[in-house]
This record gives sequence, structure tokens and C-alpha cells, in this order.
Amino acid sequence: MKLEDHDLIEVSGGAINGTLINAFARLLDLVIDIGRMIGSSIRRLVN
Repeated sequence: MKLEDHDLIEVSGGAINGTLINAFARLLDLVIDIGRMIGSSIRRLVN
């Protein structure tokens, strides 16, 4: 299907794909790992 310039104005962006979901999952894992490291460090300092 070939679109003209005036048709392109009505086109809206796509759906959430696997790459985006994977990036958010890895970010969440990173935040959890950082939290564990900080928690372990605090526990070592207290003991």
C-alpha cells in the first residue's frame, strides 16, 4: 500500500514489541541487583 503525504499525517506509531519489554525487564533486574548490593553493604557495616 502506497501512502501519500496527506495520508501519513493519520498514521500513529506501533505497538510494544519484545525488544522494549526485554529492555524494561533488564532495567528492573538491574535495579533489584543494585538494591541487593546496597542492602548487603549496609548489613556488613552494621555487623
